[in-house]
Amino acid sequence: SGGIDSPVAGWMMAKRGMALDAVYFHSAPFTSEKAREKVEDLVRTLSPWIPGITLHVVPFTAVLARIKERSPQEEITLLLRACMMRFSTLLAARRGGECLVTGESLGQVASQTVESIAFTGALTDLPVFRPLIGLNKEEIIDTARKIGTFETSNLPYEDCCVLFSPAHPLIHPEMARMKRAYECLDAEGLIREALEKAEVLSF
Repeated sequence: SGGIDSPVAGWMMAKRGMALDAVYFHSAPFTSEKAREKVEDLVRTLSPWIPGITLHVVPFTAVLARIKERSPQEEITLLLRACMMRFSTLLAARRGGECLVTGESLGQVASQTVESIAFTGALTDLPVFRPLIGLNKEEIIDTARKIGTFETSNLPYEDCCVLFSPAHPLIHPEMARMKRAYECLDAEGLIREALEKAEVLSF
């Protein structure tokens, strides 16, 4: 996302020598071109630390529309994140990626409780690295300032996770319920279509 956490998570894994692709889910017209430009600027800032980093700009409006059409409000964020995990797994297979990296920090938002992380993690068979998991917001912000991403991340252009966050999201979702909800989306075709239409930018 264009938030504070994801660039810091990427930088922390690059510090351990990992090559990375970045993935941004764009949901026009709900998310603006300014939000996309913000993400491009963040990847550009990270590129000296991550040589050859590639940004995949993914058209995810159809997937989001399917979720909104078939799901109760409180499930939207979790199902959106689940679809993102599924997409990223498919992309990793295509790119030769061996793991996924997220900017999740335990308990920071509703979708980052133990139960929520367990559900979204169940949508991939790859290892999922979460380098920020035990950090608090102040520690993450301090690192963002140090690597030069904080000011850009703080610009008021929101991604689809923020724009469509429900007023009362599920905090302790039941795994079986959420797996059934994901299956009811029947979103695999839409996710694979987004994979084919993703724009690839090199930095």
